Amino acid sequence: MKLLLKEDITGLGFCGDEVEVKDGYGINFLIPNGKALLATPKNLKQFKHQKSIVNCRLKRVKAAADALAQEIGKVTCTLKKKVGDQGKLFGSVTTQEISENLRAQGVELDRRKIQLGEPIKSPGDFEVSVKLHPDVIAKVKVIVMQEETVAPDAKEPPKEDTAS
Repeated sequence: MKLLLKEDITGLGFCGDEVEVKDGYGINFLIPNGKALLATPKNLKQFKHQKSIVNCRLKRVKAAADALAQEIGKVTCTLKKKVGDQGKLFGSVTTQEISENLRAQGVELDRRKIQLGEPIKSPGDFEVSVKLHPDVIAKVKVIVMQEETVAPDAKEPPKEDTAS
């Protein structure tokens, strides 16, 4: 019996494959569970049409991801953080902070797509990966600078009245 698989089945084939199986396996298991269709010319034509629609949609999604990657590549994310005496940040730079900084520059990006290999805990220049699509990974430049600490105004000592 020839069947057209609707999903990947271990040991048999992948979605869209036309496979030859025993009649009992096809009639009693694959077809009733919605894992396969009979490989008739009508079903083959319909399946190819659905596959072309899905491929078209995937191409559009990838093209949008490529365009966003180009936009991200042009942007530099500059963050100012408080730094301790030994040159380490108080806390670390988070994906939320990077996402908000990019949003302020006009790049909408979900923070879950930003991949920090390890936490950024010191000032400097870093390159952070952004996974937009399984095939598209962009790099955003992140610059962490020391926050300028403004010294509190030193109070002037009271002036003595010398006109007595």
